[in-house]
Amino acid sequence: MSIEPTPVADIEVPDELSRLQDLAYNMWWSWTPRARTLFSSIDKQLWAIYRNPVQLLINIERHRWPALMDDGAFMSDYRRVIRDFDRYLNPEADTWFRRNCGGYKGGPVAYFSTEFGLHESLGIYAGGLGVLSGDHAKAASDIGLPFIGVGLLYRNGYFRQNVDPDGRQHHLYSEYDFYRLPLRPLHTPTGRDLVVSVDFPGREVMARVWQLTVGRVKLYLLDTDIPENDPADRPITSQLYVRGRDMRLCQELMLGVGGVRALRELRIQPAVWHMNEGHSAFLLIERVKDLVREGQSFAAAAEAVRKNTIFTTHTPVPAGNEAFDYGLVEKYLAVYAKAMSVDVGQLMEWGKSYPGGGGQPFNLTALAIRLSSYANAVSKLHGDVSNDMWRHLVPDASPDKKPIKAITNGVHVATWLGHDIRTLVEERIGIDWQEHMTDKAYWQAVRNLGDDELWEAHMSQKNRMMRLIRHRLVEQFARHGKSPDEMREVGRMLDPNVLTIGFARRFATYKRAGLIFQDYNRLRGIITNPEHPVQIIFSGKAHPADQPGQDLVRHIVNIAFHSELRGKIFFVEDYDIRIARHLVQGVEVWLNTPRRPREASGTSGMKAAMNGGVNLSVADGWWPEAANGSNGWTIGDGRQFNNEEMQDYEDSASFYHLLETKVIPLYYGNRKKGLPVDWIAAMKESMATIIPAFSAARMLEEYCQGAYLPAAQRAQA
Repeated sequence: MSIEPTPVADIEVPDELSRLQDLAYNMWWSWTPRARTLFSSIDKQLWAIYRNPVQLLINIERHRWPALMDDGAFMSDYRRVIRDFDRYLNPEADTWFRRNCGGYKGGPVAYFSTEFGLHESLGIYAGGLGVLSGDHAKAASDIGLPFIGVGLLYRNGYFRQNVDPDGRQHHLYSEYDFYRLPLRPLHTPTGRDLVVSVDFPGREVMARVWQLTVGRVKLYLLDTDIPENDPADRPITSQLYVRGRDMRLCQELMLGVGGVRALRELRIQPAVWHMNEGHSAFLLIERVKDLVREGQSFAAAAEAVRKNTIFTTHTPVPAGNEAFDYGLVEKYLAVYAKAMSVDVGQLMEWGKSYPGGGGQPFNLTALAIRLSSYANAVSKLHGDVSNDMWRHLVPDASPDKKPIKAITNGVHVATWLGHDIRTLVEERIGIDWQEHMTDKAYWQAVRNLGDDELWEAHMSQKNRMMRLIRHRLVEQFARHGKSPDEMREVGRMLDPNVLTIGFARRFATYKRAGLIFQDYNRLRGIITNPEHPVQIIFSGKAHPADQPGQDLVRHIVNIAFHSELRGKIFFVEDYDIRIARHLVQGVEVWLNTPRRPREASGTSGMKAAMNGGVNLSVADGWWPEAANGSNGWTIGDGRQFNNEEMQDYEDSASFYHLLETKVIPLYYGNRKKGLPVDWIAAMKESMATIIPAFSAARMLEEYCQGAYLPAAQRAQA
């Protein structure tokens, strides 16, 4: 049966430019500067508004096309982009997977994630987990891995953040028109919507299936906001990370069970099933049920499912793992137990964190670990923490073994590398740099870049970042009713010649966004020094249910706008991929201050380092694997205190000391012809060591060799 996506947007493009539609509906454009430039050249004003080629093509006036087709430069760029696009998608392309796994004949890896962060125009992500999922899909496409993704299509996405004059965070939800995004609904051969149903207590809930194309990769996204559903069920896929526990459980059943059923309808038989975090773990129940109904015993079905299931955990604290009230889950799983002719208690046992104990919630991480043949953490340190937390769930796992492996996260370099740095790399190192992502020797060429040209590229990106931040601040001040003089003052803020530190991430309290204000007077003395000033940019959201996180936002906003540090401390509201991209490309220092060891990995520091940013971080997550003494600084001396106040005191004191004695002197000292030569050396060290070691290409190669191919072989055997 052939099921194809159907074009639905009202787009009229001349035949001579018909391939623009193919390009618009493939997220390849999001990490390909020449493709984005092509769309921008159609109408710069519309592109600046939407940054979404589908919306651009819908709104372009017909009279614009003849002039564009008469523009030789535009047509030349169009043909070149399409050639690059076709070359990339060529099924015979010489990809890493083809070279290293040419004999592979199995099905694809099916990657389930509750969020995918691909581009700011498609708001179905909240933060790091979603951006990691998006980078995972992009890198899978780049290396030619047979790979599909499964997720939910949120009508209202994650909230937009507004901060009022008092610093209070407000939560606004957009309503996305899916027909104006790079999405296409799937239809059956008879032309009907492709819809799957999921069993809920006393009813079935339907979900329409949409396709999002990411290079060579297809993502299948489920949407319950359809007329076939009861009005009370249509909002199941409305908001990402909804507060209500019952609704959250409904979402995760839809993701896991509905995702399996969507692939069944599409006649896709994955060789490997990869759960990115526990949100999709109910797919295990559905897969076991399918095998039992085909005639296997309950135990044999569970073992068969286990053989080719992979699980990645991102959560280093027990309370952070997704868990639900036992009775609530029992109600929802009763129909699945009945279909397997087993007692629902047998399914519930899989979700117990501690076997045999009573009064426990149903833990999705426990379910995922029990029914996976391979589980991994996302950094080496996180692997140690995860084994301490979950080793008891793995049969025959002795204290000296590590049943939970470690594959440290990586980032999709083509997405996060700034335009000017990327251009410099292509001019001086090679236009084929993406084919050498993991080659450490290749990236040593960064050290040969001219100091002047690297600094010029960095300053161009820094100025671009500052223009965006000033624009956002003016919008915010206007909404607050500030005077014209106050808004004009924004234009004088953010000096490109001042050492600039960035801190941007989810405002969970364990990330300690407020740590640097521990000794306010000492910080003030450091950053207001007229000879060696410092400016610090914050951005981030706190979950709507996280009041302590929102209090932290308010605290920093008030320092930024209502204290004597105004003009030295900044807070940029409504953190998203676009703001993140500008910050990691523009700051000199990336600050990371989590309470160790609660940061499973962290990837923002990797993105900054690839653009020449230098990390200043607690020894948590990925940083202990990256720090070599020359590519950044480590906060603290490694000691961990049971008393959190003592830990905060020691870490903040270390931060101030490093800033005063290492960071600031390196930036402002030893200037030659206006260039901070020692700082530029640290930039080169950061790029040369971190690009090859922490790219998503390296991450995907490790998944292929250590997890995916062995799992496919186990299932085949």
